[in-house]
Amino acid sequence: MIQIFNTLSREKETFKPLKQEIVKIYSCGPTPYNFAHIGNMRAYLFEDLVIRTIEYAGYKTQTVMNITDIDDKTIRDSQANNISRDELTKKYTQTFLDDLDLLNIHRAHDIVPISTLVDEMVMMIQGLIDKGYAYLANDGSIYYSVDKFKNYGKLAHIDRSNLLSGVRVKNDEYSKDQASDFALWK
Repeated sequence: MIQIFNTLSREKETFKPLKQEIVKIYSCGPTPYNFAHIGNMRAYLFEDLVIRTIEYAGYKTQTVMNITDIDDKTIRDSQANNISRDELTKKYTQTFLDDLDLLNIHRAHDIVPISTLVDEMVMMIQGLIDKGYAYLANDGSIYYSVDKFKNYGKLAHIDRSNLLSGVRVKNDEYSKDQASDFALWK
C-alpha cells in the first residue's frame, strides 16, 4: 500500500489508481535550448523515484513526457547560433536524454516533441476561445483568462480574493487583460 500526500486535501491518503491495471503518468519535459543543470534534473529524479515506487508496489506504469521544442528560447538561441530550431532542439534533447541515462533515471515510455502536436494545440486553444476561457490580445498572443475558471488556484490553495484584478505587471512584455493570465500561444 502506498500513502501519498494529497495537495488538495492536505492530508496523507492511500494511493488508488484510476485504473487498477495501469498507472498513467505525464510529465512536462525540458525546453531544449541549452544544457540541463542539476536543478533541472531534480524534477526528473523525483519523478523517477515516484514511478519506481509505484512499480515496486506492483503496478504497471505508462509514462509520457513532452519536449518543448518550440518556444521563445529555442527560437532565440537557434537564430543567435545561425542554426535551425530543429537542429538546436535535437542536439539538446539528445544531451538531456544522455544525462538521464548517466543519472540512471528511467526514460518515459513515450517522449513527444510538442512540434508534432501543433494542430491539436491549435484546435484545443480554439475550443477555449469559443468557450470564453481564452482571448486574443492586442499583440497577437492568446491568453487563458484565469477569472473564467472559478476553481483556478484551488489546488495550490490560492485565495483569489487577494489577487489584484486588472493590474498589469509593469515589466510584462505582453498585452494581457490580467497579470495572472498566462500565455497559451505567442
